[in-house]
Amino acid sequence: MDKLRSLTLFLATCEEQSFAAAARVCNTDPSTISKAVSRLEAELGVTLFQRSTRQLKITAAGRHYAHTVRSSIQALSSCEDELRQLNDAPRGRLKVNSAVCYGHLYLRPLLKAFCQRYPEITLELSLDDMHVDIIEQDIDVALRTGFIKDSRLVARCLSPMDFLVCASPDYLEQHGTPDSRGDFDSHAWIGFKIKETQQLQPIFLPDEQGNYQLCDLHRTHITDDGEAMAQLCADGLGFAQLPHFLAKAGLETGALVSLYPAFRAPLPEGGVFAIYPKREYLPARVRVFLDFLVAALAVQQETPTHTWAEHWPARIRFDGSAEQGRTVAL
Repeated sequence: MDKLRSLTLFLATCEEQSFAAAARVCNTDPSTISKAVSRLEAELGVTLFQRSTRQLKITAAGRHYAHTVRSSIQALSSCEDELRQLNDAPRGRLKVNSAVCYGHLYLRPLLKAFCQRYPEITLELSLDDMHVDIIEQDIDVALRTGFIKDSRLVARCLSPMDFLVCASPDYLEQHGTPDSRGDFDSHAWIGFKIKETQQLQPIFLPDEQGNYQLCDLHRTHITDDGEAMAQLCADGLGFAQLPHFLAKAGLETGALVSLYPAFRAPLPEGGVFAIYPKREYLPARVRVFLDFLVAALAVQQETPTHTWAEHWPARIRFDGSAEQGRTVAL
């Protein structure tokens, strides 16, 4: 058995944590997998897996070896892709991971057109709000709000992340529009809990000059799902601070009203990013996906420095004009 084949079977065993499961993935039999791993262990003089009748557990040496093998095979695959792309159209499996809300609201509606344009690309889409190691899971592109500080990765900004303080028209009609910062203490507020950290997303409200300041407000209701937060707001359960991609549909249909002009939270990682492994050659399937995504977002008035939310009309403005004939000081 050639060395590359043995290494491929070894990686499959690492991922599946079972000779039998790895055999199914590689379309072979468990004894072939076991012999390949044993041959590697004999060559290296180390134990890659601790074996028992009930489980297979990778050793520290096995993890270290797997990291190097995976990087080497990915580099080889990238080189092969480069050579194929000299004459070939973009093709092959494109594995994309996205934050759940952004994936549902922004990415998914674009995928039909992408797949029609590139029929030789097989799309594999997963949605997850938790941290995902895109190298370990062999993901081509991940779409995230905020980027991961990892020297192995490239983070390409797709758009800023603009926030809007929203409520439903029915809620404002029933409870009134706040006239001051203190008024918010008597209003219902829908808070967002970040799944990965279990912390509440901070709330920012403007002062009389329109400068947004961090505010400590009681959350009447809390959810860890962005779409649920936007819907609860549209249902009239209270105010919510929504990122532009969550607020867009409700604002366009009139189910939501933006109380103030959009703002960008003072966070160094405030934006929507396409994250992908750093490599000398970017596979054509990844390159055309990124180019398609950037062009499609531009049609929706979103660029790396701008979103449509910057120009969305607000109920209250800070230039002396307001829908209801007043400028509110908070």
